[in-house]
Amino acid sequence: MAKFRQNHQSANNNSGGMITKVGIFAALMGGLFFVFNYFTGGSKEEESKEGEFSIEVERPKEEVFELELISDEMLPTSSSNEIIKRSYYVLSYSEEHEQAEWVAYKLTKASIQVPNVDRTNDFRPDPKVRKGSASPKDYYSTGYDRGHLVPAGDMAFSKRAMTETFYMSNISPQIRNFNGGIWRELEENVRNWAYRFNELYVVSGPVLNTGVRERIGGNKVAVPDQYFKVILDVSEPELKGIAFLIPNEISTKPLNEFAVSIDEVEKLTGIDFFYYYDTEAYESSFDLSLWEFDDKKYEKRLNNWNRRQ
Repeated sequence: MAKFRQNHQSANNNSGGMITKVGIFAALMGGLFFVFNYFTGGSKEEESKEGEFSIEVERPKEEVFELELISDEMLPTSSSNEIIKRSYYVLSYSEEHEQAEWVAYKLTKASIQVPNVDRTNDFRPDPKVRKGSASPKDYYSTGYDRGHLVPAGDMAFSKRAMTETFYMSNISPQIRNFNGGIWRELEENVRNWAYRFNELYVVSGPVLNTGVRERIGGNKVAVPDQYFKVILDVSEPELKGIAFLIPNEISTKPLNEFAVSIDEVEKLTGIDFFYYYDTEAYESSFDLSLWEFDDKKYEKRLNNWNRRQ
């Protein structure tokens, strides 16, 4: 019995020492956890209960920059009355042609100055189109590029803005060296002008009412013969407008040779641009001297972009 008591007492002493050590260790870990949470900003507000378990709630990443959506008053007329609004641009969808008849958005110096996000290339049907949009498959093995109407480069200030340009409602069949040639040159010049003039209203689209070249894919997507881009600068002191009509083909001509008045595009397409405001003075004529064209981009088109295979 004496031996048993001695062993039992030793065991109790050992257990007590172990408990003390465990307690000290737990206290240390608790203190470290408190310090970690204090300096990393962790809190109970970042957790939600699911049954008996606590799970961390993933907070959405904030956008670096927000571009104001173009107002309804600045939208063109729509022949289809199917207006679709995205986060940063608006379009009028033509079910008959399975593409937008126009897209409209603001482009600003501030949005261009934001570091670009990576290009997403996530082409996909647009779930907002009432009867279903075109599909990426419509373009397979056709020889046509999936050409953007709202350029991905104009929406490179956030991932959300970028990925929304890859809905097929914003895509139109373009000759490869048109899309990557003179159309690209125009897009890059527009960004230069937005940087210079601070803010532009931009409307782009295919010319659909004067006949189409052919139809492609299971959804019979119309291939336009030409495209337009309308640009309005309403920033003081030089209020001005200009437009472009460019055939859907490779070109070696200087970009300024395709410049026209906004009125000319209206007559051709039947679309009334900026009808809410009194912009007739900027729509009936244009002054090329107010729009500086980048000669280096033209040379690059001739020597590089037009030669893409």
